[in-house]
Amino acid sequence: MSANFRYIFLTTLLTLLLPAFSACTATAPETGTKSDAPTGEKVIGFGQTVNLEDHLVKGKTVIFDFFSQYCPPCRRISPLLTKLAEKRSDIVVVKVDINRKDVTGIDWSSPVAQQFQLQGIPHFKIYSPEGKLKAEGDAAYEQVINLLKQENIQ
Repeated sequence: MSANFRYIFLTTLLTLLLPAFSACTATAPETGTKSDAPTGEKVIGFGQTVNLEDHLVKGKTVIFDFFSQYCPPCRRISPLLTKLAEKRSDIVVVKVDINRKDVTGIDWSSPVAQQFQLQGIPHFKIYSPEGKLKAEGDAAYEQVINLLKQENIQ
């Protein structure tokens, strides 16, 4: 599945699922920190390289969500991931902000975007409770969508 098709598919799906969020503006919210992230998730990166293994939680499935505050599909799926993390005690969401603080727009040149060779966002990596990479990219995206459907999170 191409990144362009995935972007269009995600945008269409989320617009259908979340009509209240379709009115999002292009103005970016303040960049969050670890301490003000919603329950069950934390934010790392802020454009800098990261070691994902440092953020794994033994005994829990960890979903890494690579995002930018300037990405409408990222902003639409974010509250759904928060609900998933709140509803499922066996899942932790770690948001990887690809933007450096001084960059406006999606920061494709950031060290973390380069580190993981990101070509599209949102981009997911899912690790098993044993700390093994289970899925990434399109396969991880499909698993996230299936988890949301299973939990009836819209």
